[in-house]
Amino acid sequence: MTIGEATGKPLTRPAVPARQRVLDASYELFARRGIRAVGVDELIETSGVAKATFYKHFKSKDDVVLAFLQRWYEERTAAIEQAVARYGNRDGGAVLTIFDLFDDWFRHGAVQVTSFLHVMMEMGPQHPLGRASISYLEKTRQQIADLAQSAGLADPDDFAWSIHILLKGAMVADAEGDENAAQRAKQMARILMEHHRP
Repeated sequence: MTIGEATGKPLTRPAVPARQRVLDASYELFARRGIRAVGVDELIETSGVAKATFYKHFKSKDDVVLAFLQRWYEERTAAIEQAVARYGNRDGGAVLTIFDLFDDWFRHGAVQVTSFLHVMMEMGPQHPLGRASISYLEKTRQQIADLAQSAGLADPDDFAWSIHILLKGAMVADAEGDENAAQRAKQMARILMEHHRP
């Protein structure tokens, strides 16, 4: 018996805060259609907030995009950390686990995976949103370098750049329709790891 059944009163779910509703709407719209194609009016309509409420939380659409990028960075970082915690980093296995994670995202149609690349290419590296995307890419690359260092691989920074190239290439290949893009990249990563072993 649920609480509602016991009391005879219908259960009500807590209301989602307006700012969160805007972010939830933007997460799907920006990831699928890009930044320029989505306007403030569509964000307002999709999220179901009033225009005044929207501008109470966000000064401009760029502020929404920055919050969207921050949310994806936090989710991606947490997912990588959880995968590393599950599988450990013996012999650099944590780096290879990242490719399995991307493979899962690709196969489940998680379009936000390529958001940093899309925003950087769409807005340009000099635009504040492009610079924010580059910053998040740098942080992820540092995360890979840290894993490489803890695994005892030589020149972790150089290794991280190369792994990042493989991940970006896998994103493009997946967009082209290669269902095995992440696993192909993983095989190349194995060779790269051997090259960086002391």
